[in-house]
Amino acid sequence: MRAGAANRRLAPAGAANRTHGRLRRLTRIALWVISGFIIASILLVALYRYLPPPGTPLMLLRRVEGYGIHKSWTSFDHISANLVRAVIASEDTRFCNHHGFDWNAIETAWHHYHSRHGRLLGASTISMQTAKNVFLWPGRDWVRKAFEAYFTVLIEIAWGKQRIMEVYLNVVEWGPGIYGAEAAARHYFQKPAAALTIGEAVRLAAVLPDPLNWSPLYPTRRVLARNAAIYSSMPAVYARCPRPAG
Repeated sequence: MRAGAANRRLAPAGAANRTHGRLRRLTRIALWVISGFIIASILLVALYRYLPPPGTPLMLLRRVEGYGIHKSWTSFDHISANLVRAVIASEDTRFCNHHGFDWNAIETAWHHYHSRHGRLLGASTISMQTAKNVFLWPGRDWVRKAFEAYFTVLIEIAWGKQRIMEVYLNVVEWGPGIYGAEAAARHYFQKPAAALTIGEAVRLAAVLPDPLNWSPLYPTRRVLARNAAIYSSMPAVYARCPRPAG
């Protein structure tokens, strides 16, 4: 009887020890995974500070969907300042002044989200879009948004504004299978990105929100309205960015 009672008392203690052991192992594994992700992400961001990203997840997705990949990397110095300013006016007028996040736009989007029963209003800066395009999958879920914020902080610290803009203009989608300013300029206007006029730059910038359905050559009424809005925003961009993304 005494031995049986002792075994009953020891059994729960043994089960608890096994549970604690499994938790410790899982904790160690989680720490290793998190540490590995942080180290790998920092190394990748450091690498892309100097080297062009060879591709993006969106390019791979479009390839699976049946589109080709037409891209040609060109340095920031060989991209027209007209295009730089037009893209800033179109996508992120405070680009030269914030540190990756436009908190006013985020606050507006948050209020819009609650007032429209969960309809999400975009508030992504060019820095956030660059982080998403280079490192992450397409989508609007909160998990991806969290990773997007993490990579945005990294590239703002490691790259700076000019490199962020350079990478963005070289990887952004400008049409079915068309990526980057050089490929877009040659496809739509048969000229290099360095030679784009203000009008051509604005037309390219206007289609960025929906490049698969909008064309700078055959603008819809909505695209024409965006053209006018970009033109009207240009003076503010000149004031905030006297040297584009410099």
